[in-house]
Amino acid sequence: MVNDLVHIVMPVKDSWATAEAAIRAVLASGYTLTVYDDYSTPENAARLDALRDETCIEVVHVAKHTEHPSPNYRWVLIEAQRRCLEKRQHLVIVESDVLVKPGTIERLAESATANSIGLVAAVTTDEQGDINFPYEYAKRWTQDGECKKRLSFCCTLLTNDFLRAYDFQQLAPKKNWYDVYISRKARQLGFGNILQVTNRVVHKPHSSRPWKHLKKTNPLLYYWNKLIHGRDKI
Repeated sequence: MVNDLVHIVMPVKDSWATAEAAIRAVLASGYTLTVYDDYSTPENAARLDALRDETCIEVVHVAKHTEHPSPNYRWVLIEAQRRCLEKRQHLVIVESDVLVKPGTIERLAESATANSIGLVAAVTTDEQGDINFPYEYAKRWTQDGECKKRLSFCCTLLTNDFLRAYDFQQLAPKKNWYDVYISRKARQLGFGNILQVTNRVVHKPHSSRPWKHLKKTNPLLYYWNKLIHGRDKI
């Protein structure tokens, strides 16, 4: 079963309604997953625990393992890589603002069987089915193919071959996000990255960090947050 070949993780920080829908979409596809609660409020952390008791998800409260303030994507990646290497699994990241569909994970895993593949990503769309952030550059693509542009972690598989080739302990601790860096690193190490434009998931960008919408609506304020307050380090 594909379930035995992949370890699915979802970092979560508040935005409860969106996160719950994202979790239930994975479960409805026939999979379980590990949810990493990255310093959600006590109320939302308790909601995750209640959902764990109702379903078959695993919940890891990051605050019990590190005092580093959110976001803790580096810690999550290191822990997920360790688990995948132990069980020789691929790592699938589904972010908490993404709704997968039946067959999404299988399609990712199918492409992972090819030689020298690093990352395989599903393209993201809005609720009307139009490709949206961060894959606007692929709006004219008509078929799946190797991607030399950056891939996001919205809904992405990192192959076990790549996980064995690059140690996430090397990721820069001062950064917040690593999708751009890792997609480039895979290519530097000789892997090919695939964007599946025929494998589509619904994306509701930045639901847990709404201030990031400022990049489009108020770029001046966004870059003030980024440069002065040190947010959104890529």
